Amino acid sequence: MSRIQLQGLTRRFGAVTAVDDIGLDVADGEFLVLLGPSGCGKSTLLRMIAGLLPPSEGRLWLDDTEITHLPPQRRDVAMVFQSYALYPHLSVARNIGFPLRTRKRPRAEIKAKVAEVAATLGLTDLLDRKPRELSGGQRQRVALGRALVRDPGAFLMDEPLSNLDAKLRAGTRAEIAGLHRRLRATTVYVTHDQVEAMTMATRIALLNEGRLEQLGTPSEVYDAPASVFAATFLGSPAMNVVDTTVRAVDGTLVAEAEGLRLSLGIDADIPDRPVRLGVRPEHLTLTSAGGQGIRAVVTAVENLGSEEVAHCDTGVSVRGPRPLGVVPGEAVTLSARPEHLHLFDHDSGRRLAWQAASVPQPV
Repeated sequence: MSRIQLQGLTRRFGAVTAVDDIGLDVADGEFLVLLGPSGCGKSTLLRMIAGLLPPSEGRLWLDDTEITHLPPQRRDVAMVFQSYALYPHLSVARNIGFPLRTRKRPRAEIKAKVAEVAATLGLTDLLDRKPRELSGGQRQRVALGRALVRDPGAFLMDEPLSNLDAKLRAGTRAEIAGLHRRLRATTVYVTHDQVEAMTMATRIALLNEGRLEQLGTPSEVYDAPASVFAATFLGSPAMNVVDTTVRAVDGTLVAEAEGLRLSLGIDADIPDRPVRLGVRPEHLTLTSAGGQGIRAVVTAVENLGSEEVAHCDTGVSVRGPRPLGVVPGEAVTLSARPEHLHLFDHDSGRRLAWQAASVPQPV
């Protein structure tokens, strides 16, 4: 497998900048997920890596070879598309072996390699079938097999599970993750589905309006979001974010707003400062009305099976094991431990890093 490096990669469509100055270093054997909402530039970025779109600016390397201006067929990468792109008139075996036939490999070599890939993907009993005789999950495995048979330096996958129903997505997601663990294949995977990103990635590159918002492991991106955007994109329900003022009370910082008072557990003495306070729904605890915390009234309770989500009139949501023990119309106080509170700059939305007894700085 191979290492992929991107330096200042930019793509413009007229006056619109779809990808803006992206720099990434995808390690050999890594599973990097490009995550973000529709229109954030993730598929455009993947297509530039594949050579299907030329960059407006920037450079690309595969291992030590610069591939910025190489045509797709000369790049040692294999792409798996959202639409599968299988040949309907060819059998599964011939679909998988097609890249080798175009390279005029010996027939015996093609047959052996197709058999090996089919065994890896559980397709051995389906080799004589046509795509129309397969389920959606089976077709996606054939598309993966056609990429795998080439032994490429890297795999590029553009939302390959988006056409599958929820059950098939879960099963195929597990298959792709298991395949990566076995083969240690360098993979760049595009999705807007946070579950796919959290369960499959070794690292997540979160994109927002063409720019790299945050890069890190799934735990880092979820537990220490770099911005309000990152905080609210990951998680279901999303992180609660409220406008507050941080002030020192008896040498300890607290966040305050109307109906809200939470200790930050930080000893410091700084001037009052407006910030945006974040806390994930699963980190809030429901208590009876009164006391320090967020005072609210429950407006709805959703039953999710093993869990419930309570929505409150303040716009704050709470998630926990069922039953939460509250009903709509009930007044409650929500509390959270200081280590579960996140602070963001009021204007830029960037995460604030606090140093003992000093003014916080965005990171």
